[in-house]
Amino acid sequence: MEQVIMKRRDFLKAISIGAASLMMPGCAVGAAPKKKPNFVFIFIDDLGWKDVGFTGRIPGSGGPSRYYETPNIDKLADQGVIFTNAYSNAPNCAPTRACLISGQYSPRHGVYTVGTSERGRANLRKLIPTPNTTNLDSKIVTVSEALKSGGYTSACIGKWHLGNEEPYRPQDQGFDVEFQRKHGGHFSKEGEYLTDRLTDEAVKFIETNRDRPFFLYLSHHAVHTPIQAKKELIEKYKKKKPDNEHNNPTYAAMIESVDQSVATVMDKLDELGLTDNTAVFFFSDNGGHANATSMVPLRGSKGMLYEGGIRVPMAVRWPGKAKADSLCDVPVIGIDFYPTMLEMAGVPKPRRHILDGQSIVGLLTAKKSKFKKRPIFWHFPAYLESYNEKQWPWRTTPAGAIRQGDWKLIEFFEDGKIELYNIKDDIGEKNDLAGTMPDKVKELARKLVEWRKSVGAPIPTERNPRYDPKARAAGWKKARQRKKKKG
Repeated sequence: MEQVIMKRRDFLKAISIGAASLMMPGCAVGAAPKKKPNFVFIFIDDLGWKDVGFTGRIPGSGGPSRYYETPNIDKLADQGVIFTNAYSNAPNCAPTRACLISGQYSPRHGVYTVGTSERGRANLRKLIPTPNTTNLDSKIVTVSEALKSGGYTSACIGKWHLGNEEPYRPQDQGFDVEFQRKHGGHFSKEGEYLTDRLTDEAVKFIETNRDRPFFLYLSHHAVHTPIQAKKELIEKYKKKKPDNEHNNPTYAAMIESVDQSVATVMDKLDELGLTDNTAVFFFSDNGGHANATSMVPLRGSKGMLYEGGIRVPMAVRWPGKAKADSLCDVPVIGIDFYPTMLEMAGVPKPRRHILDGQSIVGLLTAKKSKFKKRPIFWHFPAYLESYNEKQWPWRTTPAGAIRQGDWKLIEFFEDGKIELYNIKDDIGEKNDLAGTMPDKVKELARKLVEWRKSVGAPIPTERNPRYDPKARAAGWKKARQRKKKKG
């Protein structure tokens, strides 16, 4: 499907006309202007579903981690709505961010993965994957640009990952303030810890813009590799008894630094009297890294379309609006944030810009009837190599998925294999029902195909001439032997 996108200069012109009209005589005469809510979006990199305490409240989770400590994140979540079935748009970083900023599924903007889609050894890839785009098209109207028409000032603090050169940088995509530091590690040469520095910049932005509506996109690099943390926190967790799944003191210390960041930002909102007029979103870009943490009872980890790779911790605090201390079990996904913020702000959707997500305001305010139930989709026509011997050689091969209600279907493009799970009854995706429920498979597969056509999703079908099935089979055999030897 061809997408019509408003040119950036036309959009900015429309913004200026709209802003000027607010000052014209006869506009809202005798009425005080309604104060628009501020937005703080706290985005954590590679934070697993079980890495925060509040997911322990979710039925079937097995309770909170006995090792990690996130009291401030949990306090934030308890003051708002915890989403028990929240999903990232992809199993890794860049595409999830592109979807969130654009409000669109990956096939519309072409950001499917990080870097090249030809990851891993060439002789182990059965197909030629779909080429990947690493820059978010500058013609797309981003959420920060859309909010400008409502008088918002926006800041991108931290990880962007959607283009480093003009016209793809945050300041080219609607952000008035941006602060990035080339990652390469969580400590600077001077010993400054990156999580702390990003927090300081976020607080500075809030202080500077306290008297106007603002959108703060605080996009932490933590808890992504390299696993590095402050020495004093590492020592604290070295002295603490680990549990079966969570036992890395450095990773636990990274999580605590993120938790302290949340506390600092929330305290600043309190100090400036902004808490009651600020909606705070807490979200992760994908599942946790299997070498650092565990998503059990979920299956899999970052880089997979199983729940451990795409189900993420999510909470939203919106004082006086969102129903506090509540759980919402309706499946939601990253593309929903864009239309949600527009509705909260009373800002119209940009003309000619397609939004694939749906506002979750009705879910936040316990008015579920305002939220139209719909299937959600994933499209990942790329390869991701393993980072773990047990997963050799792939975390995932090209695949797609759909979730509707309690049901989830995954299709693998190399061989057409389909798997079907009832997520409500089988949160760990242990029981593949594809062979026993052909009607449900047919129903969901049809909807998946229809969706792909509607968004123009490319399916890789060309065989890779360098593929060596013997090498792949031998690799799988060795991986099984290693796994068996380790018990």
